[in-house]
Amino acid sequence: MPSAVSSSGGFSVVLRFGRFAAMGVVAALILVAGVWASWGTAQHAMLTKGRERGTVVVARCGATGCAGPYTPLSQGSQPRARVVLENSVAVEEGRTYPVVLKPGGEEAVRSGFAGILYAWVPLGGALLLASVVVAGGLLRTRAAWVLALSGVVLLTAAFLAV
Repeated sequence: MPSAVSSSGGFSVVLRFGRFAAMGVVAALILVAGVWASWGTAQHAMLTKGRERGTVVVARCGATGCAGPYTPLSQGSQPRARVVLENSVAVEEGRTYPVVLKPGGEEAVRSGFAGILYAWVPLGGALLLASVVVAGGLLRTRAAWVLALSGVVLLTAAFLAV
């Protein structure tokens, strides 16, 4: 008795595996890019041991950032007439913010709980974007919901803290 074997059955399995592999790589790259984009600032806000810590009273804000005098809080740190906060989101003139200075310059990063959350905002966006890829490309709706809700929680917490 002849058997009916479809030659397209094996090809569809290969295509399905290829799609899952490609979408898995895309989702992983999105998440790695989010961590990479966040870590540049987050490392200074989170790992403050041995770094210069202090406060900045914002004197003026420009298009790319805000500047003001720096008052040290950590031992060995020197006062500075002017340091620059990279981003001026939720920074108001006249207010005082806790900061950590980046090594070898006058650039400062907000520290404390608000600074840490704000540093991880790119990861929150990456979580949201990866959730779409996981849901649509990998057909894993539960994992996609976990990623999306994690991103929303992170972004909302950052918004409320800053």
